Amino acid sequence: MQNSLNNNLFLIKEHIGMFKAANNFDIYNPETSDIIMNCREDNLGFFTKMFRFTKYKMMTPFHVEITTDKGEPVLSIKRSSSFFGFKPVSVFDEKGNELGKLVRKFRLGGAKLEITDSNNNNLCTLKGNLLGWDFKISKDEVELASVSKKWAGIGKELFTSADNYILAINDTVVNDSELRPLIVSAVLCIDFLLKEN
Repeated sequence: MQNSLNNNLFLIKEHIGMFKAANNFDIYNPETSDIIMNCREDNLGFFTKMFRFTKYKMMTPFHVEITTDKGEPVLSIKRSSSFFGFKPVSVFDEKGNELGKLVRKFRLGGAKLEITDSNNNNLCTLKGNLLGWDFKISKDEVELASVSKKWAGIGKELFTSADNYILAINDTVVNDSELRPLIVSAVLCIDFLLKEN
């Protein structure tokens, strides 16, 4: 696993754009302001781009590559189109091995993603209020990480759909834990799966 996943605090900044089809983020160490990872969705097909500007955006396929600031692969996140029901998102390591899945679930009063291993065994759950921007990742009521939205300023927020998040992973999630790449991937998927309309 890449050392860049061993931080406990991440600032995830979405690229600003009024008419953007791709989901692109930079991940910073908020204590040093250094970029530690880049997340890019570079190979969008024509029809995927077109659907990204419709109400069907959340059903389009995506393939996001996460690399270090030097361009070395860290993770990839993939989902096929989900026009006929929500499909799980698969998370792969830098060698293309599946680490686990993110499964969208419905629950009253909020959003929920189940985070599983590659054999569909539940590892933890991301839950949040659809009206708010605070999310918790927990297992058996024990909090493993939290996510909060960092507002970029009223002007930018009014005229773009860019979102910024702070991810704080608890010390109980040790370095090189199988959960770390899945937690980071789940936070990136808040926009793909839960928030975009």
